[in-house]
Amino acid sequence: MAEPAKNGHNAPLGARLERTGIVNGAKIAWGRAWFGRSYDLGRMNLRDLVFAYAGYPAIQAYFVLAVLSGAYAIYAAVHWLPVLAAAAAAAAAYPLAWYLIHRFILHGRWLYRMKWAAALWKRIHFDHHQDPHKLDVLFGSLTNTLPTIAAVTLPIGYLIGGFAGAAAALSSGLLTTCIYEFCHCIQHLNYKPKSRFMLRMKQLHLAHHFHDETGNFGIVSFFPDVLLGTYYASPRDRARSPNVFHLGYSREEAQRYPWVMELTGAPPRDRPAPAFEATANTALPSEREMPS
Repeated sequence: MAEPAKNGHNAPLGARLERTGIVNGAKIAWGRAWFGRSYDLGRMNLRDLVFAYAGYPAIQAYFVLAVLSGAYAIYAAVHWLPVLAAAAAAAAAYPLAWYLIHRFILHGRWLYRMKWAAALWKRIHFDHHQDPHKLDVLFGSLTNTLPTIAAVTLPIGYLIGGFAGAAAALSSGLLTTCIYEFCHCIQHLNYKPKSRFMLRMKQLHLAHHFHDETGNFGIVSFFPDVLLGTYYASPRDRARSPNVFHLGYSREEAQRYPWVMELTGAPPRDRPAPAFEATANTALPSEREMPS
């Protein structure tokens, strides 16, 4: 294999994929590209992300289950309107469901205070705020995400269209999750979106990670933030939060509730890791760079 060029964007694709952990596109089969590897979004480009995203087992599982549940919805449908309405309702409910889960569960300070829930909280959100560019903790684990997606979408779909509606809603929720996960990756990728809409989403989400974690809980839609009073358009609108990287699990809290710290093997950080300090310093664009 040829030596990669010094400029990572001009290097051959194979060299870039090898550097970021994927040797070639053939390893997209069930998680093989992910075994024993870690990915840093701050050192990847868009093409690298596409391969890593497509090779992640949870994304593959979402897609397969979406196809299967969608196929069942088509098979079981008596009338098309309730099935389509169920799928649309599930997608429409997703932003609010994500907001409530993100704000009151992932950012709640009650999971880490219980020994049995400490590992769960660490995996589902604490690790992501401690190292926002680490791709393997950005993705949720199937044991946590699938029950949540089912709990949100199946009742909505069943009420609208019975079992066929429930299957359609589940399929819609799984596909929406795939879209959300990819957009979330873009928001942490070392890449400036060409779309003004995507760029604005990225700016708002990075403010949540690097300025004040008590607002801008959305990923794709920030309407629930606007509706419930947690939206802020610019870092200038709020003081910087001292808890933005550890979510309130400070060193003092870690002394009282040590289980997350024991699992991490180190005290919680209150600033970015050195690997992405440079990106963090430029993560919040100036006001003139933000679309109006």
